[in-house]
Amino acid sequence: MLKYLIDENLPPLYAEQLRKQRPDIVVRAIGEPGVPSKGTLDPDILDWCELNQFVLFTNNRASMPVHLKDHIEKGRHIPGILTLNPRMTIGETVAELITVAASAFNDEFQDRIDFLPVSK
Repeated sequence: MLKYLIDENLPPLYAEQLRKQRPDIVVRAIGEPGVPSKGTLDPDILDWCELNQFVLFTNNRASMPVHLKDHIEKGRHIPGILTLNPRMTIGETVAELITVAASAFNDEFQDRIDFLPVSK
């Protein structure tokens, strides 16, 4: 099952609802103990996600593609990046993240940025 690292620029409600609805899914948010602290640079977050096998959930559509490209060009990999769809409600987004976590196969999102929804 996928593990999620929630970007610091997303409301805490995403992590809270994921944990409440599916406590079996590992969900961490930037700034919590044991994960990158708030203000960590995006390339360092990608390094952490690679090392710890977490899919990053973010709303960063602008610079994240550049950081991912640089990461891959260094011969590195990342389990994936899922990007928020601002037209989806929090409930729809949480439901989509649960579906994706439960149904994704190994390396399905590796080295990619996917925009929600991905299960449709």
